[in-house]
This record gives sequence, structure tokens and C-alpha cells, in this order.
Amino acid sequence: MTPAARLSAAIELIDTIDAERVPAAKALKEWGTAHRYAGSGDRAAISGLIWDVLRRQSSSAYLMDDDSARARVLGMLHLERGMDVDAIAALCDGGRFAPSPLTDAERTALTSRSLAGAPAHIAGDYPEWLDPYLAKVFGDDRVAEATAMASRAPLDLRVNTLKTSRDKMLPRLKHLGATETPWSPLGLRIELGADARNVGIHAEEDFVKGGIEVQDEGSQLAALFSAAKPGEQVIDLCAGAGGKTLALAAMMQGKGRLIATDRDKRQLAPIHERLSRAGVHNCDVRTPKGDSDPLSDVKGSADLVVIDAPCTGTGTWRRNPDAKWRMRPGSLEVRLKDQAEVLERAAPLVKAGGRIAYITCSVLPVENGEQVNAFIARHPEFSIVPPEQTASVLWDKAEAFAAAALPSPEAWLMTPRRTGTDGFFVSILKRTG
Repeated sequence: MTPAARLSAAIELIDTIDAERVPAAKALKEWGTAHRYAGSGDRAAISGLIWDVLRRQSSSAYLMDDDSARARVLGMLHLERGMDVDAIAALCDGGRFAPSPLTDAERTALTSRSLAGAPAHIAGDYPEWLDPYLAKVFGDDRVAEATAMASRAPLDLRVNTLKTSRDKMLPRLKHLGATETPWSPLGLRIELGADARNVGIHAEEDFVKGGIEVQDEGSQLAALFSAAKPGEQVIDLCAGAGGKTLALAAMMQGKGRLIATDRDKRQLAPIHERLSRAGVHNCDVRTPKGDSDPLSDVKGSADLVVIDAPCTGTGTWRRNPDAKWRMRPGSLEVRLKDQAEVLERAAPLVKAGGRIAYITCSVLPVENGEQVNAFIARHPEFSIVPPEQTASVLWDKAEAFAAAALPSPEAWLMTPRRTGTDGFFVSILKRTG
């Protein structure tokens, strides 16, 4: 397929997503099935166009003064990919399989309109109802922060120190363009272009043998800030598929007791194979059965309880831009209840002197600092560990990280704009009584 034909396909797909209100991933899959002549490069390029339109959906429509699928695609090419009107016109020449030529109105919009004066939620490409929440945490910087959250994310990997080291992995993955992550001493990063194909990391020998795992650098740092140590008893209360469980196991060096569980047993399905591949031997996976409590025998004994809390996922918008447009106020209310409930479950598990690591991949204050302060008000036996103490695990990078991240009395907040990671909130709470 030519670049122009790919552009026509993207416009068609955006129309389908709008008309049928289907998730973008589903629409892309169905399109690929119906157009088997399209090669992997074509599918990757079209997917890239679709995701970029979703990243810049509101601002593109504003720029073009038109909310049609075609207008949003053209606006995205200018805003996200930096193409000028002549480059866009070259793709829209009206030839076979190409979009029709630019209209006078489209040319005028691309050359004379800008986002100056656009409301924050439009310039930053997020639902309008979220503006008060983002204003509370970012103030006048919310457009810049949200724009960064709409950017394309890299592929981050965590080196599994139970099997290897970053120094050994780096040259082995040079063929993929891997470089060291800025903050995590365990991370490798692969930058992805607009039309990048699937890296195929799961087929790499080092992945198959458990030497590396896919994990955003922010998630790696969240695990590091928990300061899990060899010999401790650690509970991963919302383990899901086991991403942070694996990171905790490596930090514990196979010594001590690691318990992984999750209220939704379906989420735990992949964890067993991942633990085996990573060479983890000290993890007890506890699958809930009926109404019984899988942790009833470990009350008051944990050195550390990690809560990778259910949240809105606003910090991961750059990886899943479709999700932000489908998010509704009701889903936030559900998550707030879930977070309060899981914090209540964690409290009795922690022994005196032990700690809770409360983590979200959200940037919204109501899910983060407000949840922590409400928990402390209910449980005065816990106190907040000052964030600067938790960053000490980064050694020589701690000071630079402190300058980059957004600190608060409760925690660190990482964002794509500030730290180059997904958005993550990490608060450490210590039981003092």
C-alpha cells in the first residue's frame, strides 16, 4: 500500500470507530481480517495513524474547525507529525486509493489556524469533565502535561537480576536499538517511530529465558521505592498478571517470603508461567476461592504490602489513548471505592514497623494524595514516609529525580513530561503503632 492509501484506510477506520462506537483495537483487527492483502508494514502504519488521531482527537478537530474523521486525520498530521500543508497535500492528491485533494477551507485551516486560545481540555486532548482534576494537580501546566501524556510511548524493559544484569543485556539487545533508561538501574528502552512495527520482544531468546520483562520505567521505579529486601515477608495484594510481583522477587534475591494474590482470580492466570520463566522460587500465589480470605493466616506479619491499586489509568494514556475518550465519571467513582477498600484490607496485614506501598498509574489527586490522607485519618497508626527518603534507592540519580518528578507531602508523582515515564503515584506508609 502507498502512504496515500494507508491514509485513506485510516480515515475509513476512524469513520467506523465513530459510527459503530467500537474500541480502536477491535476495529483494527477486523480491518486486518477483511484486508489480508495488507502487509505487516501496512497494518503497523495504519495502526500508528489511528492511535495518533486518538491521541490528538480534540485538538485536531479544533485546528481544522471540523470534527469529521478526515479533518481529524489531517489535523493530526500537522499537530502530531509536524507535516506542513504541502506535505499533506502531496498525500491527498485524489489519485487511485488516495484521499481527495485538500479543499480551500482545509488549506486555510492548516496554514492559518492554531491552538492559541483553545480551552485547556481541547489543547491538551482530554475529556472536559476531567479538567478540574488536572488543574488541581498541574495548574497552568496541565496542557503541557496532558500533551505529553498524549505522546507516543517507548517500549521499556526490566532486566531480571535473578538471571542476568543490565550490562550483559544491553549489547545483546543493541539490534533492537535498546539503550539504558534514564532513572531505573534495571531498565532498557526501545524508542518507537510513528510507523514502527511490533518489536516482537516476546520472540527474543532473552525474553523466552526470563532475562527481560516488558515493564514501563515508572512501574520499575514504583517497585524500587517500596524497598523490598531479601528475607522480608512481602504481600503483593493486587498482583494481577504479576509485573510488580516479578520485580519484587528480583529485589528479594530469592530470600524471604513473597505472597501474590488478587481479588479477580482471572487476572492471576498468567502469573504462574511468568514466575517460572523468571526463575522465581519464593512466591506463593494465592487464588481466592469463594468468600474465604486467602490471607487470613498472615495477619499482622507483613514487612511490606504492595498495593498496585485499581485506578483510572490516566497515567497510561499514551499507551492506550482510546481509553481516555471512553472514561466516564462513574468509572472514577467505582475506582475510588475500590482503592479505599483495598487500603482497608492491607492495614491489618502489616506488622509494627512494616509498610504499605500505595501505587497508582493515575495522575488524579482524588485517587492519589486524597486517598492516602483519608487512609491516614482512618488509621493514625500509619504515617507517611517522606518521599525524599524513598528516592534514595536511585543512589547518584536521586537528586536529579527529585528535581524532575512532582513531589507532594504524600508521594512522588511521575509523568511523561517530567520523568519520561508513564504517570505513576507512589506513596510509602509506615505502621508506627
